Amino acid sequence: MSDPGSFDAVLFDCDGVLVDSESITNGVLRAMLHELGWNVSAEDCFRLFVGRALSDETAIITAHTGFEVTDAWLAEFRQRRNEALAASLQPIPGAVAAVREIDALMDGRIACASGADLGKVRLQLRKVGLDDVFAGKMFSGMDQPHSKPAPDVYLAAAAHLGIDPARAAVVEDTVPGVTAGVAAGATVFGYCPPDSLAHHPPKALLDAGATHIFTSMADLPALVGRPARVQ
Repeated sequence: MSDPGSFDAVLFDCDGVLVDSESITNGVLRAMLHELGWNVSAEDCFRLFVGRALSDETAIITAHTGFEVTDAWLAEFRQRRNEALAASLQPIPGAVAAVREIDALMDGRIACASGADLGKVRLQLRKVGLDDVFAGKMFSGMDQPHSKPAPDVYLAAAAHLGIDPARAAVVEDTVPGVTAGVAAGATVFGYCPPDSLAHHPPKALLDAGATHIFTSMADLPALVGRPARVQ
């Protein structure tokens, strides 16, 4: 595990780290679950689904509704979700400036490694003006053998950048994401803004293996520091 200031790359999660999407996405999901007869609370919806691919959690929906989730239902969810994101998505405060500063520090050795489908990742980064920075460096866990909390998407991003994942800093905000970063061998920075329902609390992130907790994106460039030279 590397110490801060000696990283060869920084790998970012997307939802909750770069874009303030979780309340939008979970609002759409909660509405659709209500339509199936499950009056799940906002708190429980976040707890059960944030940080995980919905396609991996269909058994939970079936258990509470009796509805066997179909590809058509998932496609409708993605369509309604994307429409809502396109209409009102905002970046995480300070994330755009932090990413651009870190991109310069790392000489472009950054990537976005999300558990979401690649179409959503592209839509969101384009919406907040970060698609140019991450062009050719966006990765989806849904395109890997296993999504988060498995390490596959972070391993794929590190391989694309040509770096040892143990020399990477990972920026995450949920337990499944932290678990994935740790399993990849990276040093994980847990983002947890104050009083946020959509982010897992500091203790949960630390228990999952995060070694640093920060509450403002403005602090991140100094935390990851200037990278060691790649040989």
